[in-house]
Amino acid sequence: MHKTTLEQWSLLQKVVELGSFAKAAEETHRSQSSVSYNLGLLQERLGVALLVQEGRRAVLTPSGALLLNQVKPLLKAFDYVETRAATLRNGLRTRLDLVVDSIFPRSQLFAILRQFQQRYPQTQVHLTEVLENASMERPAHAEADVMVLTRRQDMTGRGEWLMNIDFVAVAHRDHPLSAESLVSDETLAAAPLIRIADRENRQQPQESGEYWTFSTIDAAIEAVLYQVGYGWLPEERIGPLLSSGVLKILPLSHGSRRATPLHLIVKKDLMPLDEQVETLLQLFKAY
Repeated sequence: MHKTTLEQWSLLQKVVELGSFAKAAEETHRSQSSVSYNLGLLQERLGVALLVQEGRRAVLTPSGALLLNQVKPLLKAFDYVETRAATLRNGLRTRLDLVVDSIFPRSQLFAILRQFQQRYPQTQVHLTEVLENASMERPAHAEADVMVLTRRQDMTGRGEWLMNIDFVAVAHRDHPLSAESLVSDETLAAAPLIRIADRENRQQPQESGEYWTFSTIDAAIEAVLYQVGYGWLPEERIGPLLSSGVLKILPLSHGSRRATPLHLIVKKDLMPLDEQVETLLQLFKAY
């Protein structure tokens, strides 16, 4: 058996946070004598002085600070277990599966997930990023509760328009295409196109010209930076490179910008929506 209890360590932490036994007693809904007794017993069993009085405040001794810092992770883990048990008791979900197209702006994605985490700290979000042309029959799609994809309706759920992602035709500033005042279709066809495609769909037909296929957006950006060719890239993702002038938007004769719609899709059999899914949907719509 252990000589000390988590309750005693929790009381010690509360006394240190509030600065006095009286305030700790009030905060924990117990008598001051009970707090004093438990902390006295804690120090007696350890054989180490943990607290010292400085004026009207109770502060940790060096030994007390060292030991409490080692115990804090245990207290936090114990709080997590109790909160998770309450979540299970109240019928709240403990896991939410989310599939997001990799072209969705990451700054917005992580801001959304951060807000969701603050509201539901005991609900784990399992995030899978996919490419826009990835197969919709993959397990990640089949099991996902919420999806942000280019397809409005598919075999897994029903969706609504969320936002457009702008793609721009760009090349490195030192690439020959960047020196052109107007890039014709013939000139463009002579340069390699950097494509973003899923590994399972690399054999898609291309209208004309040479093309190189990469399986991630980041790899495609790197290829354009190394002047392997030009590419249609998400404007938001390459914003800093455009601002610095490292990448240049090409003056194409047929337009240098394309919009790809993203849709917010909910799993078909997820009706009615539970509280966490509804909150996540509202967070996506708010951004």
